Amino acid sequence: MYIVVEGEDPGFDIFVNGHALARNEDALERLAEKLSVQPLLQFFSADRNSMALLMDPGPGIPEWTRDLPQPQWFSPEDGLTTVRSLLDFLAMAPAALGSETEVIVRELREYETVLRKTALRGLRWHLAVSWR
Repeated sequence: MYIVVEGEDPGFDIFVNGHALARNEDALERLAEKLSVQPLLQFFSADRNSMALLMDPGPGIPEWTRDLPQPQWFSPEDGLTTVRSLLDFLAMAPAALGSETEVIVRELREYETVLRKTALRGLRWHLAVSWR
């Protein structure tokens, strides 16, 4: 799972490593619901190019992508609410997600940094998923 920031170039590095977050999405979703915040995948969206890459390995953009909805963009503050709630909980219960808790916390901190920079610049964001 990775962050996409609206626009061509937000002026900062948006790279995040979301491998552990993706592997543990079910547990993180249950935890977010327990904490009464939006689960990370609620911030998922994709544009035509992303969906075409996911669904069709061939060149070009297939015809069927014309009917896809426009990507949704979210407030970075909403994402920060989720990320910070998860981080706060994991700080109090460091074994809550088993052996991967440490790497999950590291990835959540990367998300927090990117979302904070996104908020400072007044931009919007969404999560994208790569299955490759």
